[in-house]
Amino acid sequence: MRLDQFSGIVAFVKVAEAKSFTRAAAELGVAPASLSEAVKGLEERLGVRLLNRTTRSVGLTEAGAHYFDHVRPAAEEIRAAGAALRETRDRPAGTLRLSLPWIAAPLLIEPLMGPFMDAYPEVRLSLIFDDNFVDIAAQGFDAGLRIGELLEKDMIGARLGGPLQTVVLGSPDYLARNGSPKRPADLAAHRCIAFAFTRTRAISPWEFVVDGRQVEFTPDPCLVVNTLPLCITAAAQGLGLAFAVEGLAAPLLASGALVKVLEPFCPTYEPLHLYYPSRRLVPPKLRAFIDFVRANAHNLRI
Repeated sequence: MRLDQFSGIVAFVKVAEAKSFTRAAAELGVAPASLSEAVKGLEERLGVRLLNRTTRSVGLTEAGAHYFDHVRPAAEEIRAAGAALRETRDRPAGTLRLSLPWIAAPLLIEPLMGPFMDAYPEVRLSLIFDDNFVDIAAQGFDAGLRIGELLEKDMIGARLGGPLQTVVLGSPDYLARNGSPKRPADLAAHRCIAFAFTRTRAISPWEFVVDGRQVEFTPDPCLVVNTLPLCITAAAQGLGLAFAVEGLAAPLLASGALVKVLEPFCPTYEPLHLYYPSRRLVPPKLRAFIDFVRANAHNLRI
């Protein structure tokens, strides 16, 4: 079936129902001549006349009546689907599918998930956490979340929150027993808790700025985990030093359970960005999420 046959079917059904090209064209918001051409094209493709036309009336042929009975339900479904889409076009509704790094769970999702769903009860959230790069279009996501500097070049990025400050953390007990490192090179003599990516199992290096240059330290860890919150918990238990984003450790830092070291060498990362394929026709559910996060950024640790 040729793609343009669908428009011909819709045109034919509307003319048959209205018994007039003029009335049908008015209901569809097109010119009568365009409607006539669409029906004529459908007849030519089918090889049969569907409508008898006179200057005063339009009626179905026998073949047209048979065809009308078969295609009218499908045309009704197409029209109903279009009406449903138009109804939700200007209001947030449906399932919002997001690909997120684990860091977003405590920083963004946990504090905002309930308030957002209360504010937009017709939006269902589908949240898939994965620290690896994800092709959101190929995997059916509406958007993804990543640190700004890691965005793909062909993606639109919407900034959420402020820059992310990195920290090296240790418990007062651990530092009392082992001393505090003064420079990143001193970490080689310390027990370190490392974060590893789930798929590759590669250990994420710790990044520092030393004498204006970016340097990396890959720890020989005493403990490897694949979630940053667990790295922080382990550090608070005195198992070693951990490298993380400060916002994740804010409660433990405020309580004194953790202490920051090597502060002059810890870099700041670009803010988290929500990324999606195109600026055109951003779904209302996604626009609502972006606006909601921005409006509540002052309540977040980002």
